[in-house]
Amino acid sequence: MHELSIAEAIVERAAETARLHGGGRVTAVRVTVGELAGVVPDALRFSFEVARVGTALEAARLVVRDVPARARCAPCGGEFAVGSPPSMWCPRCDELSRELLGGRELEVTAIELEEASG
Repeated sequence: MHELSIAEAIVERAAETARLHGGGRVTAVRVTVGELAGVVPDALRFSFEVARVGTALEAARLVVRDVPARARCAPCGGEFAVGSPPSMWCPRCDELSRELLGGRELEVTAIELEEASG
């Protein structure tokens, strides 16, 4: 399950960000996961719960925004859902699309911090 290594990297990055910003507690981490990223969002959530134990993110939430895979057809200009498993054939004109608009994302988009008490 590679989601655990991804979750561990998220926890490490968020903890480092908290240290750089005065050591405040991390309250939430927001991530974007594309449909074609090869990551199962529920497995990532579970792995985050495991990876955060004993860290500065002990009480942090993982907020996952799922991004559907979408493509654009060059011949007709139509946009369509690619799905999973992916199909790059345009449902409007039955041509093969080569332009993927989204769905491969896997990124931390925000780390929410509580101010450190001092």
